[in-house]
Amino acid sequence: MTRVAVVTGGASGMGEATCHELGRRGCKVAVLDLDGQAAQRVAEELRGDGVPALGVAADVTDRAAVEDAFAKVRTELGPVHILVTSAGLVDFAPFLEISPDRWQRLIEVNLNGTFHCAQVAIPDMLAAGWGRIVMISSSSAQRGSPGMAHYAASKGALISFTRSLAREYGPAGITVNNVPPSGIETPMQHQSQAAGFLPPNEQMAASIPVGHLGTGDDIAAAVGFLCSEEAGFITGQTLGVNGGSVMA
Repeated sequence: MTRVAVVTGGASGMGEATCHELGRRGCKVAVLDLDGQAAQRVAEELRGDGVPALGVAADVTDRAAVEDAFAKVRTELGPVHILVTSAGLVDFAPFLEISPDRWQRLIEVNLNGTFHCAQVAIPDMLAAGWGRIVMISSSSAQRGSPGMAHYAASKGALISFTRSLAREYGPAGITVNNVPPSGIETPMQHQSQAAGFLPPNEQMAASIPVGHLGTGDDIAAAVGFLCSEEAGFITGQTLGVNGGSVMA
């Protein structure tokens, strides 16, 4: 059976790499992203590789937009069996400078966006008696991050969210896991470096036991496995892909 996968934030970085990985694994892939043009680009690349794919512009904080996007996926690709929530927002600020609006924005994108997508996707998985959900959390949630309390809190909630959904839907054949990256070279990381919030690659790599940064493909490989048939006995887990920078 050909599975239909939805990847949010699928038009760049780890999400884009995940789209290609799931395509290589035989899935039909829906690329959801706030940047609709970029989502179309990734979908075209996938179709060029023979993968049935669809690019959809969607703001994951907008429930109506999420519902419309999933309706389009169902119409053009079929019911959703796999959900990877890679859409996310990062921000840096000392705790006392985090305004309520700034706090809420991180929660809306990183946590509420995942809530909307999971709640819209799960009925398809229940109907199929099979499903895979992988949430992209963050090592910041595991070890704490000064100057990123709002980001770490939003990502930490995903770890608890993972465990709760795993217990609730395991009997229905749905597994739910999360991957907290660290030290992964992405466009978002480059933007943070350019703004002076993160050190250069060489300095970051020096703090990673394996001695180098990871790539989106490293994350995609882990996500692809967690979405596979072989991973059916793995649920409620946090699979760190971080070069050893967090060992827990």
